[in-house]
Amino acid sequence: MTATRTVLVTGGAGFIGSHTCVDLLEQGYDVVTVDDHSNSSPVALDRVQKIAGRPVIAYTVDLRDRAALDAVFAAHPVDAVIHFGAKKAVNESTEIPLEYFDVNVGGTSALLRTMHAHEVHDLVFSSSCSIYGETTRVPLTEDDPARPTNPYAHSKWMGEQMLADTCRLLPELRVAALRYFNPLGAHPSGELGEDPSGVPNNLLPYVAQVAVGRRERLRVFGDDYPTPDGTAVRDYIHVLDVARAHRLALDRLLGGMQVLNLGTGVGSSVLDVIAAFEAASGRPVPYDVHGRRPGDVAVLVADPTRAHSALGWRAERDLAAMCVDAWRFQYANPAGYGG
Repeated sequence: MTATRTVLVTGGAGFIGSHTCVDLLEQGYDVVTVDDHSNSSPVALDRVQKIAGRPVIAYTVDLRDRAALDAVFAAHPVDAVIHFGAKKAVNESTEIPLEYFDVNVGGTSALLRTMHAHEVHDLVFSSSCSIYGETTRVPLTEDDPARPTNPYAHSKWMGEQMLADTCRLLPELRVAALRYFNPLGAHPSGELGEDPSGVPNNLLPYVAQVAVGRRERLRVFGDDYPTPDGTAVRDYIHVLDVARAHRLALDRLLGGMQVLNLGTGVGSSVLDVIAAFEAASGRPVPYDVHGRRPGDVAVLVADPTRAHSALGWRAERDLAAMCVDAWRFQYANPAGYGG
């Protein structure tokens, strides 16, 4: 670990943010979080503290509220920021695009301005594989062109462009943008997992809620993609592997902007995920097939070579482990954090 001691985590109560907070705390960092809880529960931070045995300082803040954000920076000796705070559902972004640009791009801009005002120069940015868009290349490298097909992906690409331009003009800024693919899983304690507000927009929490009896059937969007079984193929990665990569990136920030893929390099279809979760839970996951969702693409699989070279990082857990851990959390928390 470097001399960096206090890390501000935006979206710290969210799925990936909360697991990253645990990792940071266990590695000796002090953690301050800001989260507006629009798609997360404060209970997650209680669980983080229970697992790590150390406190988290938490603020309920909308990143676009620069006065509130400034007060957080003024109150703590922030050395670096890990930025998860954003809206994140592809299909939702096609329904409320302006909200996605306002929150994801506007929030990142406000954060950057506040960091600059407080002379905080180190940032790990939560980017997304969705910026690659529709592509025939598998696996994808960081040098492949961005072709975002939906407002969520556009908002992440715009965030990267803003960060790259700022790094060119402010040489003291050091940024790692991590384009992670599809995080699944949960903390092995069963205390911490994915519990989105309302109806889940992502595959695995919906699968888990069907398996536990919270929802009746899964909706599979599209079975006519040019893939082996017709359903969309993604590179699924355990949330603990994603969390560890963010901490390693923080420890190894270089000058300027660094872009890294986070993935396993292995693609799994929607039906593969359903089968793996049925095996993990011992329960059926009934589903119906619906038409494709706007903005979705057929295949997204990572080439994670550069992350290994830059960070010494590799994904350590497979799809079966992801499903076992996710089921452990869902079984122990059938109604999520609110139960």
